[in-house]
Amino acid sequence: MTADKPLAGRVALITGASRGIGAAVALAYAKAGAHVALLARTTSGLEAVDDQIKAVGGSATLIPFDLKKIDELEALGPLIDSKFGKLDIFVANAGMLGTLSPLAHGKMKEWQEVMTINVTANAQLIRTLDPLLRASDAGRAIFTVSGIGVNASAYWGSYGVSKAALIMMAQTYAAETQKTNLRVNMVRPGAVETQMLAHAYPGGYQGDDLRQPEEIVPLFLELASPDCKRHGEMLQPTAAPRKAA
Repeated sequence: MTADKPLAGRVALITGASRGIGAAVALAYAKAGAHVALLARTTSGLEAVDDQIKAVGGSATLIPFDLKKIDELEALGPLIDSKFGKLDIFVANAGMLGTLSPLAHGKMKEWQEVMTINVTANAQLIRTLDPLLRASDAGRAIFTVSGIGVNASAYWGSYGVSKAALIMMAQTYAAETQKTNLRVNMVRPGAVETQMLAHAYPGGYQGDDLRQPEEIVPLFLELASPDCKRHGEMLQPTAAPRKAA
């Protein structure tokens, strides 16, 4: 580990790594010296991020996978163990927005899909990755959460409920790992210019607090560092946001 490569020798798994925040974090971790395992459904998106990582001299392993396949997900921990022999950093970033509508009008199939991606898949990931993260000299688990899971907003029902559950899950995991080398924290990014935000606001986001994914990266780097002492915290970026165009 050096000043310019603070994550040298670390292995990181990032879900939702084919675009947006996940892709930006993956590139930053690779620049910082980590080998990054990139998990997402879209192979072409993963390959595009891999090209960026190679361009900066980094290294990555691509894991095209649908997080709805909960039972198959259980094999991920042993797979990572056999390939790398360890896991130091887990970034639970993948998420599904679902359709914004009144709770009474929602379709149960989509509700279940949102809960599966945003909640159940992360519970399964904790189960399968926990032994590796605890075995690391400085294991780090970072969950991407949302203010919608803290303060209820009309029409954001399934997403808001799922993010509230994810926050409780991360807090519970932090309480259970208090006396270990594992540090568990959450990042609440705020409004970030991503495909998900575009779907949520098809007419364009009108707030003056819009950020680019790259502006969130320093917080993820801090929480991934072996020197990080934070635990059980929900953190927001401090960089000045850009006004929406």
